Amino acid sequence: MASATSLLRTAGVNQYEMSGLSRKRSHAETLVSTVDDKKDYNLAPFTPLKKPTKGGKNPSGSMKRSHQQAFSAPPRPGAWKKLDITPESLAKLEKDMTICKPAPFSDDEEAVRDRNACNYTQKITLEMARAGTSPRAIRVYADGIYDLFHQGHARQLMQAKNLFSNVYLIVGVNSDAMTHQRKGRTVMTEDERYEAVRHCRYVDEVLPDAPWSLDDEFLEKNKIDFVAHDDIPYTTGSETDVYAHIKARGMFVSTERTEGVSTSDVVSRIVKDYDVYVRRNLARGYSAKDLNVSYINEKKYRLQNKLDDLKKKGKEMIEDIEGKRTDLISKWEEKSREFIDTFLMLFGRDGRLTQYLTEKKDSVMSALSPPSSPKAISHSSEECNSPPAKTSKFDFSSRPGASLVDDDYSDDDLEPGGM
Repeated sequence: MASATSLLRTAGVNQYEMSGLSRKRSHAETLVSTVDDKKDYNLAPFTPLKKPTKGGKNPSGSMKRSHQQAFSAPPRPGAWKKLDITPESLAKLEKDMTICKPAPFSDDEEAVRDRNACNYTQKITLEMARAGTSPRAIRVYADGIYDLFHQGHARQLMQAKNLFSNVYLIVGVNSDAMTHQRKGRTVMTEDERYEAVRHCRYVDEVLPDAPWSLDDEFLEKNKIDFVAHDDIPYTTGSETDVYAHIKARGMFVSTERTEGVSTSDVVSRIVKDYDVYVRRNLARGYSAKDLNVSYINEKKYRLQNKLDDLKKKGKEMIEDIEGKRTDLISKWEEKSREFIDTFLMLFGRDGRLTQYLTEKKDSVMSALSPPSSPKAISHSSEECNSPPAKTSKFDFSSRPGASLVDDDYSDDDLEPGGM
């Protein structure tokens, strides 16, 4: 499949208008897949399939549409067969494409080609840029030190890239020698700062060893249309604003600073917690020489690290004991319920042991107790309550033959006078 660059050249798009595409995906498939129906890409009208023949196939001999049928465009002078791309639609398309490599340096072949293709004789005013009537891409320049590249830097470059509809963003980065002389020591080296800026998605070109102040020769050489920076006067020890003459020429466009985020703020955080970061790096294997720490301070920091480790281990041990104690209590509660249920089952009022003892008790009592005597015949209550009658020792009425004696010796017939 042909590359996107070759296809655009076929469509008549000049080399400078394609400058951003060299950093994008180079397949025409990506171009077609990124098209949105809501955006003005001037797509060719859809060509429907012809009616199939009796054999179930179209005249071309296939059920599918051919490539020419799907993407054929009406004849148009100077138009591309697939997409009618203008500089405006190309700029919109570039924003939707995925960047697959870092921005080039200003002396790379790609950047030199783009710079040479720019017709700088066509001067672009601020009104033209804002109205979107520029005949070419607008070359915007932003510069800085970009030490410890953070979101504040990225937001500044994003604002510069989106100042106008078709911006080619050039970012100048000051060298170590210039920065140390003008502003102070940096944390990152110049090469590290160059690479950090190159990998920002909004940057189209990086200019290393950028000058501290911009003169007309520099602007002409790099074909710069506008300079983007915040509105605050940048004096750096002098009363003169570095961008004063740029503002006088009407080439200055302001961006907004991100409040609360700067390289100085990041450095201040590190200095504030200096001991913490020194101990952190010592624990990670850095030597005292690497951190520029004295022998005594090194031993102090290492001792503090050991104490912190002991505290951490002690805390973990306590948490482990607490966890085990909780598990032990929960297990004891479960076992205690089982123990209580078993105890009640054996020794409760209706337990098995109670029933067993009751049964044995009845058996023992029946074995020890004699059989009961027969019951006496019941008499009347008077007989039972009256005492037994008294008998004389000469009473023979109860003896055998008592009637005979009574007949012979009876005194009942004697009269009282006969005595």
